Amino acid sequence: MSSRSPAQAAPAATPSFVVLIPARLASTRLPDKPLADIAGIPMVVRVANQARQSQAVRVAIATDSPRIADVARAHGHEAIMTRADHASGTERLAEAITLMELAEDTIVVNVQGDEPEIPPALIDALASCLASDPECPMATAVHPVQSVADWLNPNVVKVVADAEDRALLFSRAPLPWSRSHLAWGLDADTPQARQAFEAAQPLRHIGMYAYRSRFLTRYAQLDPCALEDIEALEQLRVLHHGYRIKLLHTDDAPPAGVDTPADLERVRARLGQGTH
Repeated sequence: MSSRSPAQAAPAATPSFVVLIPARLASTRLPDKPLADIAGIPMVVRVANQARQSQAVRVAIATDSPRIADVARAHGHEAIMTRADHASGTERLAEAITLMELAEDTIVVNVQGDEPEIPPALIDALASCLASDPECPMATAVHPVQSVADWLNPNVVKVVADAEDRALLFSRAPLPWSRSHLAWGLDADTPQARQAFEAAQPLRHIGMYAYRSRFLTRYAQLDPCALEDIEALEQLRVLHHGYRIKLLHTDDAPPAGVDTPADLERVRARLGQGTH
């Protein structure tokens, strides 16, 4: 199945939707990450600024930190104070939509608070993707894996799609697995690995989600599953409990988020030069 850009994937009319940005200070690799200065603007504010350029009818930052809330409000953004004991950003969103009193059929796009270069068009396209399939309570984005090394890299999450562009499985393993090409093992430098990669046409998962509001509430009540723990992939809980995840195909990955001090310096250099 051919890849499509966000603009091509989205229907002509973008549905009404809300953007929520979960943000917390407890980062071990980059302390106070959401408040990190990027060319004079805190990172989480840059994320919210990008989200405001989408077609979202409302953009809010969900946080357990008064410092983040104060900074967000000082820059004109809505902040929703949530509890500090959530195990994941998704659970934080579930509380936030209740506090916001969103209607059950509201589409909510989850934009991570460490993605200051997130394309607004991708946000719109993901909301439209979810709206296009009423049987799916959730949507996410994928793009073609670019190299054999990425395909074999466990830090690159792969996904397999069905005929209706719904996720069958997410894994850190090289999916799909070619028995005929890989019977002898894995080595990115071999011709066999290249042949297996080309035959597989693998898809890489982009960690960005859209939800129907009522499903976020339901998600918070779902029990974790063994496969989720083994792979350390939260979305596997959704598939385990029988729910479907719609896939938005894009040509390329969005700009990388900020996880480390090196990532932060890279983004600072680019945005400080006025390239975004």
